[in-house]
Order: sequence, then structure tokens, then C-alpha cells
Amino acid sequence: MLRYLRRLADKDLALDRAMIPLGSCTMKLNATAEMIPVTWPAFSNLHPFAPAEQTAGYREMIDELERMLCAATGYDAVSLQPNAGSQGEYAGLLMIEKYHRSRGEAHRDVCLIPASAHGTNPASAQMAGMRVIVVACDRDGNVDLADLKAKAEAHAADLAAIMVTYPSTHGVFEAGIVEICDIVHRCGGQVYVDGANLNALVGLAAPGEFGADVSHLNLHKTFCIPHGGGGPGVGPVACRAHLAPFLPGHRALRDSVVHASRKVARGTDPIGAVSAAPYGSASILPISWMYVTMMGREGLTAATESAILAANYIARRLAPHYPVLYTGPGGFVAHECIIDLRPFKATSGIEAEDVAKRLIDYGFHSPTMSFPVPGTLMIEPTESESRYELDRFIDAMIAIRGEIRAIEQGTRDRGDNALKHAPHTAARLAQDPWPHGYTRRDAAYPSPINAADAKYWPPVARVDNVYGDRNLFCSCIPVAGFEQDKAG
Repeated sequence: MLRYLRRLADKDLALDRAMIPLGSCTMKLNATAEMIPVTWPAFSNLHPFAPAEQTAGYREMIDELERMLCAATGYDAVSLQPNAGSQGEYAGLLMIEKYHRSRGEAHRDVCLIPASAHGTNPASAQMAGMRVIVVACDRDGNVDLADLKAKAEAHAADLAAIMVTYPSTHGVFEAGIVEICDIVHRCGGQVYVDGANLNALVGLAAPGEFGADVSHLNLHKTFCIPHGGGGPGVGPVACRAHLAPFLPGHRALRDSVVHASRKVARGTDPIGAVSAAPYGSASILPISWMYVTMMGREGLTAATESAILAANYIARRLAPHYPVLYTGPGGFVAHECIIDLRPFKATSGIEAEDVAKRLIDYGFHSPTMSFPVPGTLMIEPTESESRYELDRFIDAMIAIRGEIRAIEQGTRDRGDNALKHAPHTAARLAQDPWPHGYTRRDAAYPSPINAADAKYWPPVARVDNVYGDRNLFCSCIPVAGFEQDKAG
């Protein structure tokens, strides 16, 4: 079994090998100390409905984590029950809907959503029974304030909320975020700020203090719960005091309606339970508790500053080689940057997918591809990455630009080149005769930057990313498979 697990690990390009610069995902390298407590039976074997007298320490940890999340976000109350960011996002909108209903304004059902928004935003708004009105963005990726004001005033009688991401999905700080909040509030709406990724805010800015009313938080991003595996996840929803009575709750906690941090009443008229368990995926909360506790206020602030600095370092070094799509005042980005690969399709036939696959040969997982703009890469470093690792990634991207330039200049074939055939497996490198116009060394060791490190060998060569989308097949079992055994 151990050898089998080792073989599986060798196939994986994970954070223990190299930086994974996925934009909008915040891939942090988890400290071992953060992970150890989840292996303790006192956490991992605790039943969600264990009697209160048996869970005093567990609930104390949960209360402390709630207080810490409130302090980090500037909000007054938080519910840890949602099991995912999508669930927390939906819960926040249900809270807004119930708040309006409690004021005799159930007719408010218009949700303003910027064109730059994450795709889950309009989906969640529609699930909550709201009508979506799209607000334009300017050329720099910011919300168009004139368009926002016009649409907010036009729908003032029915305005329920705005959903806005800060920093924006384009990787820049919304310069007019305070004004955005003021415009919506003047028209009777609530402000939902997507708090999924707070890696550019913690210690520097707090949604609850610059005008937001409610946010969901993805603990697997800013607060270090690991990604992958399909769960369990935690997507807390946090809010200001006037929305606290509507936080998701559970009848098992009906007697505990006072938030420990600021004595704010919560759950007195809740939207109901959004998960089966009172505290959602509580068994992994020790990870975030450990992370925040070990980092402290100063450490969390330093992590935010490091992430912003690293993103701008990458953007500035790559700018002579790749266009940086969006920047804010002074040419700065937030905690991530978007580089534009679309021009290369005309000059060399190279697309974003080719660069993403080629990065595997260099020993890196690709950044987020074609989100939020098709044909781009969104790059996000975190405080986990050293200057050495940032330079390794930057040098790999510059080397790939050199490979693209060789195609543009005609010294490499547009069809038979290392980018179009990447990634290269060990089995393919051993193929004889070698069928390509570039060398095996160019394929496997394209640059000295990864020659001194342990080579990562991809387990599979290129796959067609969209084949499954275009060639659907039924995986349903035959109807006969549902027949019960007559003998049984």
C-alpha cells in the first residue's frame, strides 16, 4: 500500500514540489503544524450532534475562530455552517432577501452584478429568486460608476443588492468601492462583497468597514484549508449586525443565539440550516484556527503585503514579454495579475493552452487559464513563495516566450514544436526514432532553471481538454440493472 501511495504521489504536481500560481484560487503551502490537529480523535471522531457537555473545548475553538474571522473581516457576526463557498454565497443572498422581507419590502428582487463578476454570482442570485441586472466595467476593469448609478437609481424601488468582488475579478482594487457601497445603500440595497479570496485584504482593509453588508469566506483560500479531494469544505458567511439575526443556523443551536465575539444576537430569525451539521465541516476547522493563531495579526498583515508585492514583482518582470491586461492606479495590480496570450495565436499559432501545457515540462502547474478573460493566464502567488521560486517561474515564462519568438521568426515549425506537443512524458522521450524537429533535451529540459532540481515527469501526454464536452456519452446503467433479484 505504501508503495502504491508513493507511485500516486509521484504522478502529482503538488505544492510540495513547486508553486501552483492559480489565479483566484490562492494555493498556500500548508504547514505541518496546521494539519496535525485534524488527525487527533478529539476532533476527527467527534459526532456533530455530540452532547454539549462533551464538546466544551471544541465549541471554544469554534467561538475563537468566529471571533478571529470577525476581526479579519470587520463584520459583527459569522456562521461557520456553510460547507462551501457556493453555499455561503447563496446563504448571504438569502439573508438579504429575508432582511428586506422583515422590513415589509419583499418586492425588492433586483441584483446588480458587474460584468467582471465571477460566474457563480448571477447563478446564485437567480437561485435566490432575484433578477440580475449587469453593470458595465471600464477599460481598466473597474465597475463603471456612471452606469452603476444610473441602473441603481432606475431600479431603486426594487433594488435588493449588488454583488461585487474586491479586489475585482480582473485582479485590481476597485478604486470606487466606497462609492459603490454608498450608491447602492442610498437606493435601499445591500452590498454583498465576495470574500472568497481575502489574500489582498487581511490586515489592510476589511469589507465590513468600507461599506459591505455581507460576505462569504472560502477558508480553503485565505485561511489555508487545503484544496482538492472534493471536500470537505467550509464557506462561512459573515455580516454586519443588522443582518446577524438571519444567519444560517441549526435547531440544535437554538439555545445559543449570542455571538461570542461582540454579543450580537444571531439566528433569532434565521434563514434555516444550509448544512445537515450544526457547524458544517467542523472537523477541519482546526486548520484555519492553527493558521490564524500562529500567524497573528502581524503575520497575517505581512502575508497580505507579501502576496501583493509578489504579484506586482511578477507583473513587472513579465511585462516586457507579455502584456499585463489590467492594472490599477500607478500600474499596480492587487494579489494577482492577468497576462494576455491572445496576440500569439495570429503570430505563431500558439494559444493559452499550449503555454499551460508547456509549463509542465518546466516543472510548474499552470496558472488559471482563460478566466476571467479567454486566452489569458491569471497568476497568483502567495506568502508561501520565496523570491527563488518566483524567479524560477518568471524565468520559465520568459523562456517560453523565447520559444514562441522562435516560431514567429520561422526557426521553429508552427505545427511541430515543443509547445504544441507539451507536456512530454518519459515514455515519449524514449521513443525511437524521435519524430520531432526539436531535440529530446529541448522537450524534457528546456532551460537550465529546472536542470538542477528533481525533474517532474508528467504521467500522461497532452489530452484534448474539450473532447468530453463535445462527445457526450451516457454513463447510465441499463434499466435492467434496477430490477431486484427475484430470489431476494
